[in-house]
Amino acid sequence: MLRLKLHQPAKRRELPDWKANLNKQHRTVRAQVEHALTRMKCFKILRDYRRAARTLADTASGIAHLHNIILAG
Repeated sequence: MLRLKLHQPAKRRELPDWKANLNKQHRTVRAQVEHALTRMKCFKILRDYRRAARTLADTASGIAHLHNIILAG
C-alpha cells in the first residue's frame, strides 16, 4: 500500500512590525478596490461589457464618475 506523507504546516512566527503594517495597508486597499468593483458591477453597462478592451478604462472611469454624482446627491 502506498502512503503519502502529508506536508506539515510551518510554525507561524511573529511578523516584524513593518511587515504587519504593510499587510494591514494592503488588506485595506484591496478591500476598497474589491468593494468599488462590486459597486460598479451594479451598472448594467459594465456587467454586460462587450466592447473593445481598450475602451474599458474610459467606461469604468465614467461609471465611477456617475457613482460619485449619485453619492453626492
